[in-house]
Amino acid sequence: MTEQITLTAEQVEIIGERFDAIRTRIINDLGAKDREYIYKIVRAQRGFEIAGRAMMYLPPLWPVAVGSLGLSKILDNMEIGHNVMHGQYDWMREPGLNSREFEWDTVCPADQWKHSHNYLHHTFTNVLDMDRDIGYGILRMAPEQKWHPYYLGNLAYAGALMVLFQWGVMLHDLEAERIVKGERKWGDIKELVAGMRRKAGKQVLKDYVIFPALTGPLFPLTFLGNMSANLIRNLWTFSIIFCGHFPSGVQTFTKEETADETRGEWYVRQMLGSANIDGGRLFHILSGNLSFQIEHHLFPDIPANRYPEIAAEVRATCEEFGLPYNTGSLRGQLGSTWKKIAKLSLPNRWTKQEPELAVTIERARHEEAARGALAKAGWQRAAEREMVSV
Repeated sequence: MTEQITLTAEQVEIIGERFDAIRTRIINDLGAKDREYIYKIVRAQRGFEIAGRAMMYLPPLWPVAVGSLGLSKILDNMEIGHNVMHGQYDWMREPGLNSREFEWDTVCPADQWKHSHNYLHHTFTNVLDMDRDIGYGILRMAPEQKWHPYYLGNLAYAGALMVLFQWGVMLHDLEAERIVKGERKWGDIKELVAGMRRKAGKQVLKDYVIFPALTGPLFPLTFLGNMSANLIRNLWTFSIIFCGHFPSGVQTFTKEETADETRGEWYVRQMLGSANIDGGRLFHILSGNLSFQIEHHLFPDIPANRYPEIAAEVRATCEEFGLPYNTGSLRGQLGSTWKKIAKLSLPNRWTKQEPELAVTIERARHEEAARGALAKAGWQRAAEREMVSV
């Protein structure tokens, strides 16, 4: 059973103009409060790291040290690294917060992440065979992906990716599935591998050699503490990112469906291909405000601390035009995501199909200038309807 939603070209244009206006308004309002916000986050991140490193010298405080260091790595990756490398703070013209110069506390080189994430993912969000974040090259995350017995291990692969997430992100740009198929040769990836070795080598030396060595006889405990902090960060970032992209109701698209996309149509695709997570202010900060994944995909270069204030406008727009605004608790979105991972490990014919939502955009095009005739081209995508809402 399919629920049909139809948007006219005029409605899509209104949505595009409305979101362009929101972006312009926020960009024009950036200033001291945004600068002070990111300064506070950076100070907090550094404070947690220093405290965590210091407490490694005191074995009774080891659990607190691990927690503090884990928080430091989460803040560095999410609210600082991810957002800074999106160019959200380039307007400040500060080297330490500039997207072209920033490097984060993880094994993935910043320049490689910006290619796979900022360009491929945010340009082609949820477009099959274009957005490699759909399954990260190892998972089946959409029913349109052809099933293979390999995907019986979907849950195991996802679990491994969650535990080793920083390494999975590092290897992402290699396009390993293409290497296996013989579509990429050593010459294509040689420079990428060299960059990975340099960055991963520095991270391993820092976390597993230098800092443990500085604690002398506590080397094994510090080594384990640093590994635990990295694990905490991996589990958290995986959960937030997957909850923003793969819960029930999030849609995928084909290249044909998104051909010649207008700005307004791009905005609609971002809304249909993302999901939010409900929570309080601290939760949103620790998520890098990626708990507002819909708003992030609409406005990736706006400072993420502004997403909460525009979320109400985005939601109201969805309601006005009858579009879904996918949001729910962390528990609900995470459960929905893992359920999808399990379901897609099996062939489609073996599982119960969920009710579908089809959004059609009527595109007005001049077929023949002499006649001034308008033609309609369907733009639709069927997706699981089992929405998780507030």
